[in-house]
Amino acid sequence: MAQNKEKMNRGLKNRHLQMIALGGAIGTGLFYGSTSTIAMAGPAVILSYFIGGMVIFFIMRMLGEPAVEEPVSGSFSYFATKYWGKFPGFLAGWNYWLTYIIVSMAELTAVGIYLNYWFPDLPQWVGPLICLLVITAINLVTVKIYGEVEFFMSMIKVTAICLMIILGLYILLSDSRPFPENFSNLWINDGFFPHGIWGMLTAIVPVMFSFGGIELIGITAGEAENPDKTIPRAINQVIWRILIFYVGTMTILMSLWSWKEVGTEASPFVQIFENVGITAAANILNFVVLIAAISVYNSAIYSNSRMLYGLSTSGEAPKFFEYLSERKVPVNGILFSSGITFLTVILNYLFPGQIFMYLLSLTTCAIGISWFMIVMTHLKFRQKYDELGKKSKFRSIGYPFTNYLCLAFLIGIAGLMLTIEGMSLAVFMIPLWIFVLRIGYKYTKYGESR
Repeated sequence: MAQNKEKMNRGLKNRHLQMIALGGAIGTGLFYGSTSTIAMAGPAVILSYFIGGMVIFFIMRMLGEPAVEEPVSGSFSYFATKYWGKFPGFLAGWNYWLTYIIVSMAELTAVGIYLNYWFPDLPQWVGPLICLLVITAINLVTVKIYGEVEFFMSMIKVTAICLMIILGLYILLSDSRPFPENFSNLWINDGFFPHGIWGMLTAIVPVMFSFGGIELIGITAGEAENPDKTIPRAINQVIWRILIFYVGTMTILMSLWSWKEVGTEASPFVQIFENVGITAAANILNFVVLIAAISVYNSAIYSNSRMLYGLSTSGEAPKFFEYLSERKVPVNGILFSSGITFLTVILNYLFPGQIFMYLLSLTTCAIGISWFMIVMTHLKFRQKYDELGKKSKFRSIGYPFTNYLCLAFLIGIAGLMLTIEGMSLAVFMIPLWIFVLRIGYKYTKYGESR
């Protein structure tokens, strides 16, 4: 098969990028994971989301600065290679690819779980298989089709959150009590910090990884129309999305009920819908989380294929992944990534109902590594630009102070994970994972040339 050296089409419009960015910030971590974070911190979970959101915004600005200068596919892997070194680029790219292979498998498994809510007799492997085939076909057509599908699914998630916020505010403001007392659940049940500052800090760990996927904005740079304008706009709006969709949502949830009661009988989102008389609340929520899982899988297949393409063009993956179809789609990367996630169908056939949490736990540290690499790569990028006397178009905020702040924060997250039952093993596996990638690196053309 001849290698197609042409670049990919810039088929993602501004509205696609905006919704992809929104979709990356809203997932099952918010819809279902919020119950566990609330139990850890109580009302102080609002601060957990705010602190974590600010760090993510700083990291996104660090990713956006080089992405606007050089809007290429592969994003931070390409920049890590160019400004830091060959092995850092290899590590960044393959770590990101494996992270979202595991995320893909977890979300496919979730699709089977959500479909079983309506069809309890449906074998759990059937839903993942159907989703895999349909989403793979969509990604094989054109990037514009991917953008349209993701736009639609993100719209559903955003609408659900907006409805929840509006209905929650309606319940609060229609209360006959004086205005401040409507929000008294924020402080009357053992205070705003029922588990102290430590509870708020430990809640940041699961909160941070609910933001996983938001860095997809950088991956889209190689196919975005007018990247000089669309990428900065999408990244700058990340902070507002976090404040509205996470901090705003948590504030309403904590105000409506005692934190001890949120999610004890049903998902907190179901509780809100039922409180205003929407009896189909559980079905509505199940539909939304199903769409959220499919959306994440859709974006994971997209981003993984582009990461493989970027690694291939830099010699860190087989040239096989550099091939583009006539529609400028990296078909081999899509088919390979999709083929690996087919293991999910087999695992769900062999071990139905047993693998979701195992897959989910494997992603935790890998996402942290990706963010760490983004921050370090940005430091190297700015050092190089300063040496050359160049000034970038879309500068990050507070360089280099915020870089070191984010690095310390991510190291602190790893330290906190050591204190949380079930998470410490993932931290100890980081050096092993880096060692495995180092061995793999030796077999690339770069590694062999050393």
